[in-house]
Amino acid sequence: MKKLFFFTPIIVLIFATTLTKNSTKKLDKEIFQLKENIRILEDRYELTLLDYSILTSPKKLMEYQQFYFEDKFIQKKIENLRKIEFFKDKLKIEKMVKINE
Repeated sequence: MKKLFFFTPIIVLIFATTLTKNSTKKLDKEIFQLKENIRILEDRYELTLLDYSILTSPKKLMEYQQFYFEDKFIQKKIENLRKIEFFKDKLKIEKMVKINE
């Protein structure tokens, strides 16, 4: 009888420990997945924010150009830009922006 009172709590504690470990493992996996998802979304957010901040204003873009690239770039008029397309053996060049004359 004494053995039964001694071993029963030990067996119950072993089962409780096993259940706790398994549930903790599942929670750790979920937390890891959520952190990875958050990290990916933060990276996307930062890239989107960078795109937005650069592309929202040509003036800002020119400031970056002067700061980082000094004289490597020159400003062009949009009317002078051309689009080049390659077809088999032919080359097609046309204006990017067509101005109504």
